[in-house]
Amino acid sequence: MTQHIHLPGFQLGKHYIETPLVLAPMAGITDLPFRMICRRFGIGLTVTEMIASRAVEQGRERTDRMAELGPDESPVAIQIAGSDERFMIEAARWAVERGADFVDVNMGCPVKKICKQVAGSAMLRDEPLVGRVLQAVVQAVDVPVTLKIRTGWDESCKNVENIARIAEESGVQMLTVHGRTRSQMFNGHANWEDIGLAKAAVSIPVIGNGDVVDGASALEMLRISGCDGVMVGRAVQGNPWVLQEVAAAIRGEAKPARPDNLERWTVVEEHLLQLAAHHGEAFASKMARKHAAWYSKGLPKSAEFRGLFQRLDDWSLQLEVARAYFVEGHVPLSDMQKAA
Repeated sequence: MTQHIHLPGFQLGKHYIETPLVLAPMAGITDLPFRMICRRFGIGLTVTEMIASRAVEQGRERTDRMAELGPDESPVAIQIAGSDERFMIEAARWAVERGADFVDVNMGCPVKKICKQVAGSAMLRDEPLVGRVLQAVVQAVDVPVTLKIRTGWDESCKNVENIARIAEESGVQMLTVHGRTRSQMFNGHANWEDIGLAKAAVSIPVIGNGDVVDGASALEMLRISGCDGVMVGRAVQGNPWVLQEVAAAIRGEAKPARPDNLERWTVVEEHLLQLAAHHGEAFASKMARKHAAWYSKGLPKSAEFRGLFQRLDDWSLQLEVARAYFVEGHVPLSDMQKAA
């Protein structure tokens, strides 16, 4: 049976999040070009890639580029990570100076090199540390601070309710819960009931994350968890149209039509050109390989296209091959193989 729902928005500082649909921060993916593409499909809030607080102190050019925000991107959060209060305070203030409407603190990243630094989801094992870091960041800036977590370190150490309460008591104004433990990484199915435990424990908005792949799964997560909004991550790779579907679902609107070839190419081309403008053609050429492969998933001859495209390193040639494939539906193997 089709569910009918109209999920209301909520106030976050001076911003009203009209459509409570958030683009998940994903390392190496949610750069400015990706976020700007996603903006057109109904996203209510975007978040940058995770930025290590110590990297801010080192003043790397790459860090600045990761935190670059679009002129029309508001509302947007810059996400920071770390367990040292001094570095986190500096990073939070730096994020506000860069134009962040919110500072998002990451305590959910499961990657080993992050956890070894007692950052990301490793912090969930030290509840007093969670409180100290969050209080320090909240007191350091005059914009809302938000938090992203997992449900705990592993099945024997789930403390999502405790962390949620600590976050609210520390002054955090929005909480996002990925419904997996750290030990699960991205395996198994997200536990949406655990997201509901966080929602029941606090009065601040709670965003649910994990295994939302279409409008129907978004509605099911909302039904089970009772959360206030939806965050979508991996399902968006090569398929920003899923955001349009989820946005329609949570607004109680009809499911939008899938894009035709020309509509798809318009988005792919814009994404590729924005990659070049933001990163330069040399780096964009490398990034284009994964994005073009994702955009081709499920289309006819996609394996042939990926096989050719992955071997190309000439930017103009990549655009030519991509246009031929996405618009005309063919892979120009004979001519392009010679050039490659």
